[in-house]
Amino acid sequence: MRVSWGAAILSFVATVASAQTENLYRVEIDLSQQTAYLIRGRRVVMQSPISTGRYGHLTGTGSFKVIEKERNHCSSIYGKIVDANGRTVIADADVDMRVPRGCKFVPAPMPWFMRFHGADGMHAGYLPGYPASHGCVRMPDRLAIAFYNAVDVGTPVTVFGRTPRTNEYFRYGPQPQRGPWPWSRQQVGPQYEAQPRVYDSRPVYP
Repeated sequence: MRVSWGAAILSFVATVASAQTENLYRVEIDLSQQTAYLIRGRRVVMQSPISTGRYGHLTGTGSFKVIEKERNHCSSIYGKIVDANGRTVIADADVDMRVPRGCKFVPAPMPWFMRFHGADGMHAGYLPGYPASHGCVRMPDRLAIAFYNAVDVGTPVTVFGRTPRTNEYFRYGPQPQRGPWPWSRQQVGPQYEAQPRVYDSRPVYP
């Protein structure tokens, strides 16, 4: 009788654990496809185009967890240098750069920030159509919000694949962009849809 009760308890615990696992979210980031997937159990519930780290600042691969969430995050390293009138002098600057007299360094905004490894995190930002960040995973604004609202600190994040090189990619970074705030420009093209899109449930790819 003790054996039967023990087996029943183990079976119950396994069933509860399985049900809890099926209701948990996780994020998978495919560098090759430049796509992030929000997965619940074994079903993809949302996916987003992304722009990951460019060469020299590649997004690291591996298994991680969300370790911090911040609604209004700003980079402590990267940004731009502007003059006294707010005009951009250097669009792709870092804190170690010499700031000309009369100018100032403005940190890059990274709203809806979800840190998962070192300085790397997912956040809303400009998507030029190829890897262009310093290691973070940029998403369209509303999809970043949808991912932010779904994940918690501790949510698993898996990054895999190989960062592609494209014709648009320059050796020392992305092509120059028009406008003073390249990371805050609106996304262009159907691949950067503004509205979050919920996809039909389907099995996770192998």
